[in-house]
Amino acid sequence: MQPFQYTDHVHTEWVDYNGHMNDAEYARMFSHAVDAFMAYIGLDQTVIEQEAYTIFTLETHLCYLKEAHEGEPLNLTVQLIDYDAKRLHVLFSMLNKHGELIATSEQMLMGIDQSSGKPAPFIDSVQANIESIWHEHEHLDKPKQIGRTIGIKRQS
Repeated sequence: MQPFQYTDHVHTEWVDYNGHMNDAEYARMFSHAVDAFMAYIGLDQTVIEQEAYTIFTLETHLCYLKEAHEGEPLNLTVQLIDYDAKRLHVLFSMLNKHGELIATSEQMLMGIDQSSGKPAPFIDSVQANIESIWHEHEHLDKPKQIGRTIGIKRQS
């Protein structure tokens, strides 16, 4: 499989009063990347409808590292951090045209049987694609944004 990539740009309506992309729009772009990633692993609209199977986002943690400005092209990649029969732990990285990391979105995704509305193991074709990605990613270093907590660090 070719590595996953999702590209877009900072739309005019996404720019806020500070002159850069609004924080909510980073989340929007990461959400669109999840949709593209679903298709990448074999869950396009046709398969979702035929199999009555989809993926939900259970949790997300965004880190804003640099500003993005109107019209700026952005490229999103993904690293599979871990997985099991029903869940994916991923980190989406947003890069600007210079390849600089400007934001990350750590996410826990869950496979869902739409008939029951309950978590369910990935369908076989999707599971095979996830395993293929895992073989490419399992030895990668874990980015420092993984597993972060929010808090004020106090000096002793």
